[in-house]
Amino acid sequence: MSVQPAPASDAVQHGAMEATTPDFDLDRMRLYRLGRVRAALRERDYAAAVLFDPLNTRYATDSTNMQLWCTHNEVRYVYVPAEGPVVLFEYGRVGDLLTAGMPTVDEVRPARSWFYFGSGPRHSEHAKLWAAEIADLIRRDGGGNMRVALDRVNFEGTQELEAMGFSIHDGFEMMENARLVKSGDELAAMKRAIAACEAGMDAMYRALVPGITENQLWAKLHETNIARGGEWIETRLLSSGPRTNPWFRECSHRVIEVGDMVSFDTDLIGPYGYCADISRAWVAGAKPNDEQRKIYRLAVEQIRHNTALLKAGVSFREVSEKAWPIPEIYQAGRYGSLIHGIGLCDEFPSIKHWVDFEAKGYDGVLQENMTLCVESYIGAEGGREGVKLEEQVRITETGVEQLSSYPLDADLMADE
Repeated sequence: MSVQPAPASDAVQHGAMEATTPDFDLDRMRLYRLGRVRAALRERDYAAAVLFDPLNTRYATDSTNMQLWCTHNEVRYVYVPAEGPVVLFEYGRVGDLLTAGMPTVDEVRPARSWFYFGSGPRHSEHAKLWAAEIADLIRRDGGGNMRVALDRVNFEGTQELEAMGFSIHDGFEMMENARLVKSGDELAAMKRAIAACEAGMDAMYRALVPGITENQLWAKLHETNIARGGEWIETRLLSSGPRTNPWFRECSHRVIEVGDMVSFDTDLIGPYGYCADISRAWVAGAKPNDEQRKIYRLAVEQIRHNTALLKAGVSFREVSEKAWPIPEIYQAGRYGSLIHGIGLCDEFPSIKHWVDFEAKGYDGVLQENMTLCVESYIGAEGGREGVKLEEQVRITETGVEQLSSYPLDADLMADE
């Protein structure tokens, strides 16, 4: 296998860039994001948002603490009013330490949780205390506005606020749209995440020899990401040989054999919390066969065709309608979306294949400085192997800026 020429990323070629020394204005990025949240609140005539989802609290404040644990334990949240002080409700006694000097947090308070693990049979009592404190804040800052956005909140908390007369609205819709357009500082942070990701991909490439297990190979990506200030990886999507078709089997103890196709999707949360979502496929320990070259080239063709459709002002519907026509033998295994947004994670929008558009799709318009991932999975129904490729791009007035830079495999692209 060969991925010549060498990766273009400076981080791959010359070593890690420390996450503690950003080459962009971190506070300016934080204030831009908080400003986007407040603008979204005003646009929808909401008095405030109460955000539990760790990605939403990260976007609004850039304060983090036990992000993955907080996805299933409601112990940390932030109150963001359209006008007024932002209050972070923190787990434990470290809140002031975590937010020291941070321009997006005006006050830190201890969180009031009511999830069953922590509260047991007193969960209803604790939910009432939580709602009473939130209600006091909204009444203080809202000027009589009783419209509130919530994202990932246990139903008892919603019920308690509604019983006090508040109108509850969808915080996820608001936040997905707030996060849509990236600032220059966000783009710089995302490029740092991509650099860490591509360094990890390079470590995987160098470690890929027959006899290594899928799990051992995947661990190289984690190790490199964490060492460079990254945070976590959202999936374990690496498979080899017959496990590559159909897609969406996570890595296992399977030993990779000579001539196996190895496909993977990084889904990596890197430095500063930004996502690098890049996919590649390689062949282990041998020259690729004709079938492997064929499906790889088709995946490349799909990526390039669909990327060429993208620029500011183009509708989701137009992209879907003009997208690369997938040959019938690969239709059943097509990836779930053509293109999706990317930021702190996979984000809005998700542009569907034309065959799925009526049932699952929705329209919208691409805007400058949206960041997207262009997807391809090519694997014949009933075939032995499949190829997963994905590139990350920024929308410009005239097309795209390519953000991912790890090269395609030269052996798989070669004629023989």
